[in-house]
Amino acid sequence: MRTPIPSVDRLLDLTGRATLVTGAAGGIGRAIARRFAEAGAPVAVHYRTSEVEAGQVVGEIEAADGEAVSLRADLTDEAEVERLFDAALEAMGRLDVLVNNAGAYPLADFDAVDAGAWEAVVAANLTTVHLATRAAAARMERGGAIVNVASIEGLQPMPMHIHYDAAKAGVLMHTRAAALELGPRGIRVNAVSPGLIDSGDLEEAWPEGVVRWRSTAPLGRTGTPEDVADACLVLASDAARWVTGANLVVDGGATSRPAF
Repeated sequence: MRTPIPSVDRLLDLTGRATLVTGAAGGIGRAIARRFAEAGAPVAVHYRTSEVEAGQVVGEIEAADGEAVSLRADLTDEAEVERLFDAALEAMGRLDVLVNNAGAYPLADFDAVDAGAWEAVVAANLTTVHLATRAAAARMERGGAIVNVASIEGLQPMPMHIHYDAAKAGVLMHTRAAALELGPRGIRVNAVSPGLIDSGDLEEAWPEGVVRWRSTAPLGRTGTPEDVADACLVLASDAARWVTGANLVVDGGATSRPAF
């Protein structure tokens, strides 16, 4: 039987589709939570340490007549992940969308990345994706969509990021493998790979890097959290109803540059 095709004005409508966004207290996660709420989704705003900021995101969503709740968990702890998703299900009554955004972005020289440093970054960026995806899939009774926020560094390495680069490459393969495994359950799994994103203070913190990026990226600017949020929204929506196992690069064309 042919799947009904939604009208254009409903393609990005997430009304009633309960969504959990990890790492949603600031930056990209905050923009994702707000955008999904604007599209009609009830949103669970996950945080680990930023309770006040998560509460602010909830307040912003509610002020715009949206529905939101903030929930805390350490996503590297399997038991806490299960409690988080139970709490989200209790608060929203269902779960339709997961956006795996939480992660860590430390810099370290290659020789300084010992076993502890390696394991901490892989746990924060890759293990969390697996644990959250598994917990979400077990609760998506009507099918659903999972969007992983990866990075262009999963496609090409950057200095002082050996652990982060490897973890994000793992996220991209996890996306494809999970799409294969979960497709028969009606669950789509895709990834977004952002380039350099300015959440408000990047130019002050790293002026020379911003100048280099702008001179390299064909579109001539750094990205915004909203650029990433909109890409996530498309992949979670009916506009991408036959898209799974894909990686959408959101980098202003930076990775399209020739290698030499």
